[in-house]
Amino acid sequence: MPKNTKLVIALLLIPQFLFIKWISHYPEFIEEYYSEGVYPFISKTLRYSLGWMPFSFGDFVYALAIIYIIRWFYVNRKRLIKNTKHWIVDVVCAVSIIYFAFHLFWGLNYYRLPLHKTLNLNTDYTTEQLVEVTKKLIEKSNNIFFEIAGNDTLKIDIPYSKRDILNLAPLGYERLKNTFPHLEYHPKSVKKSLFSYPLTYMGFSGYLNPLTNEAQVDALIPVYLFPTTTSHEMAHQLGYAAENEANFIGCLAAINHDDIYFNYSGYTFALRFCLNEISKRDEALFDELYQTVNKGVLNNYKEARDFWDAYENPLEPLFKITYSSYLKANKQAKGMESYSYVVALLVNYFEDKNF
Repeated sequence: MPKNTKLVIALLLIPQFLFIKWISHYPEFIEEYYSEGVYPFISKTLRYSLGWMPFSFGDFVYALAIIYIIRWFYVNRKRLIKNTKHWIVDVVCAVSIIYFAFHLFWGLNYYRLPLHKTLNLNTDYTTEQLVEVTKKLIEKSNNIFFEIAGNDTLKIDIPYSKRDILNLAPLGYERLKNTFPHLEYHPKSVKKSLFSYPLTYMGFSGYLNPLTNEAQVDALIPVYLFPTTTSHEMAHQLGYAAENEANFIGCLAAINHDDIYFNYSGYTFALRFCLNEISKRDEALFDELYQTVNKGVLNNYKEARDFWDAYENPLEPLFKITYSSYLKANKQAKGMESYSYVVALLVNYFEDKNF
């Protein structure tokens, strides 16, 4: 690429950044013309193009990119000193291209209308409302556990392979679209991540590749977590970038599924968020409610905790701080803590529901 072209592309990073900052103040425009306009076409095109592949094309490209970047820095290490200006232009040029592609293919969804506005849900709730919904979720989780396992107190072992769950997950969205037509999901592009080991050590159970629109799920996580994790990543594919919103939609997809094991994973997923919120507000009340949860359900929670505890390492907090900064840079003011805001959506959605 000619040097002048590289310089122009590099300088375009500045107006791109300013444009994103400006347009982020117009969520209604982004919702109508990008998230509900251009983006569904982009998303479906990418999923049709790559979803048929049995492996993650995006992860494969990432691997090649990492190798290329390392090689490029090694080969051009002397240029950093001898020709610093051109070295910087090359780097900024690459960043400018990636920045453009990220926002075009997916990233603008961070600035769309909040989900509670499109669903007409409140975001405020009282502790009393939280407790009432939590009691409902405890009763439902206990009932599903009893339906699957009877009087047993061992954890539920979902009798499907992880690949089976990846194939079954879209059926939850098939049911969910009857209530929320904009949550229709087709075609499928959900895969096990080729980077599952590093992903686990980083403390993440999945992610969406914004450049290929492939949903990646950590292949190492317990099967019990697979239905909701898969459904969560599929929500990202539909353009819901915020973590709290993807958690909420993923939960709804799992509990609307025809399969009882998906239902169990979905309801206990929602219950865990609500219990965690109660524990922050009132430890005594948390202990009281915790005692009413079936021991088998608690054993599934323990299974998940034990899994993540086994992969704890000194670098994990650094990865999460980095990701939290990334979220804050994309209008999720609470960073990683924004995950807890799913409780507001859950409480206001389930408050008047009988299940």
